[in-house]
Amino acid sequence: MTTDYAHAATDFLQRMVRTPSPPGQEATMARLVADEMQALGFRNVRIDKVGNVIGQVGRDDGPILLIDSHLDTSQVSDPTIWEHDPYGGEIVGDALFGLGSVDGKGSLAGLIYGLGLLTNHQTSLPGQIYVVATVQETPAEGLALRAFLENSEVRPDWTLIAKPSNMKVMRGHRGRMEISLSTFGLTAHAAMPEQGENALYAAARLIFGIELLGIGLMRDPVLGQGSISVTQLQSHSSARNAIPDRCDMVIDRRVTLGETPSRALSELEALIQRENLRAEVKIARHQKSSYTGYRLSGEAHYPAWLLAADHPLILQAAASLDRSLGRKPEVSIWRFSSDGVYTMGLAGIPTIGFGPGDDMLSHAPNEFIKLSDLHRSIPAYANLARDLLYGLTKMPE
Repeated sequence: MTTDYAHAATDFLQRMVRTPSPPGQEATMARLVADEMQALGFRNVRIDKVGNVIGQVGRDDGPILLIDSHLDTSQVSDPTIWEHDPYGGEIVGDALFGLGSVDGKGSLAGLIYGLGLLTNHQTSLPGQIYVVATVQETPAEGLALRAFLENSEVRPDWTLIAKPSNMKVMRGHRGRMEISLSTFGLTAHAAMPEQGENALYAAARLIFGIELLGIGLMRDPVLGQGSISVTQLQSHSSARNAIPDRCDMVIDRRVTLGETPSRALSELEALIQRENLRAEVKIARHQKSSYTGYRLSGEAHYPAWLLAADHPLILQAAASLDRSLGRKPEVSIWRFSSDGVYTMGLAGIPTIGFGPGDDMLSHAPNEFIKLSDLHRSIPAYANLARDLLYGLTKMPE
């Protein structure tokens, strides 16, 4: 890899960080990524009706390697706790700061320039590589990728998720559920609270019970224990001096292998019955139009997945990265979720993850990526994509 390529990838990442792309507002980011793919020699670069950016490398036949990344980022909740402008792309020493620099614009920059090495050197490949940069991955992982695959004839043999992994090979993660829970009461004037039934007090009792519930959740020997957190709370009343008659909360439920949606709901229903409260609990639905107007809708349940440690995809990836990085990569799991909930969790496509950057910095203030890691990921992605395709051609029929 030339120094010019490293500089170009850094410049591309800066431009992406300086392009805000919250879920549903990825249009400018999509055009930026599509233009960079075209400039680097990707074939059939396009933006589909969902708003995903698709580019191809390699042949028009043979086995298919799908490489997935995403265009959107989380939002900035409090800019005052950022030491660097979250949209500045400021470089200090070896670090590039900014929202999305790690999750996942750094991986996307390394990936696109890595595959650019293959197109630049006109590397002959034994199959097809589809790169898909999806929309709305942050709030609804897998939905946009599923829409692309179901609306196309692309049937991947293997999938590589380009997200931060500290240059480890990731083979799975826990699933996620977004649960809506509402408590119901009876409104009254706040001067006479005994005349009403405070839905907010009922919610408080449940929140305490939910915290205790998390202690005893199921545990998988690899993925670890499930978890549960209340992330949003809103009460409803006719006035600020009236007793609230309804309170809504959002619950983030991480599910490990063996846990099902029905089990997760029944645990909460049992808690409601023990507390003798009027409440309703259900799985939330993600319903939001993409920037193209395409309606993404689905139940907010994203299953856990885990690829066997001795699967050929992992063995091929580890061997490739050993050659690229000069050391055998660690094989691990992610703490967060990814589009793998669809590719492996629902569609059964063998899936792994790999990318530069510390995954613990995802969605955190003062997010940054080491430029040395970004630059090392460029040839690593090039070799990984090529080696995985060659591995697929050697698979028994």
